[in-house]
Amino acid sequence: MNVLALLRAMRPQQWSKNAFVLAALAFAWGDRTLVPPVGNAEALRVLCAFAAFCCAASAIYLVNDVLDAEQDRLHPEKRTRPIASGALAVPVALGAAVALVAGALLLAHRASGAGWDVAWVVGAYTLLNLAYSLKLKHVALLDVFCIALGFLLRVIAGGLASGAPVSHWLLLCTLFLALFLALNKRRAELALLGDGGASHRAALGAYTLGFLDQMVTVLAAATLVCYALYTVDPQTSAKFGGHARLLWTVPCVVFGLARYMLLVQSGRAGGNPTRIFLGSDPLFLANTLLWAGLVYWAIRA
Repeated sequence: MNVLALLRAMRPQQWSKNAFVLAALAFAWGDRTLVPPVGNAEALRVLCAFAAFCCAASAIYLVNDVLDAEQDRLHPEKRTRPIASGALAVPVALGAAVALVAGALLLAHRASGAGWDVAWVVGAYTLLNLAYSLKLKHVALLDVFCIALGFLLRVIAGGLASGAPVSHWLLLCTLFLALFLALNKRRAELALLGDGGASHRAALGAYTLGFLDQMVTVLAAATLVCYALYTVDPQTSAKFGGHARLLWTVPCVVFGLARYMLLVQSGRAGGNPTRIFLGSDPLFLANTLLWAGLVYWAIRA
């Protein structure tokens, strides 16, 4: 068995998406109204939930690559993936996927404390993504809504693991941001593949660059408005000491959304915009770190 090929196929670089599991904990840590406050035990459960989603996501990637091997061989970048290139055998990939799902459910049970709440969410996430891999990714709009629902499930699991209530603002921001990212990815794929996009992914045949650009703009605005309203909401101020310091993070969100759109629409993001979050653009990375620093200052001050 080629261990390095298996690790590549598991796509650990995509685990950064599971940071959404940490969202509820991050904002609950400075919540003055939460009784009892979150502590180390809750943080450990959230980390277990994070690990569970990493395992589940890697299992889905393996299954997805097995199903998409033929189409991936037609893609200028995806043809080098371990399964498409033949570096990883299909039986090995499927066996590893089963083991990863089992590990994900065990970790999710640990994240649930005495119950199975988080495990149910991880199970739902796994089934949703199996349905996505088998059928739903071929249906335009349903494909991106499935992706967005996956992000919502991450946030909900983080809230259950930490015992912190999940704000409706956080759920709305997650929904709009996830749709924004998913449609940007579709745009990058369509721009890269052109008229051959439908042969790689059926849903791409239903999209146009004009439609995707319009929807991305709408979702960027929706994300920004929801986030800005969250920062000035009286309940938010009450949680973090009666002040509205989170308002100072709004310019970072404006810049981040605009920079991301610029990189994707100028073609500098390549066919996989996720790389932007992994530091491929220093300016975007610096803005993200500044936003994180301001959030920490706002909720802990």
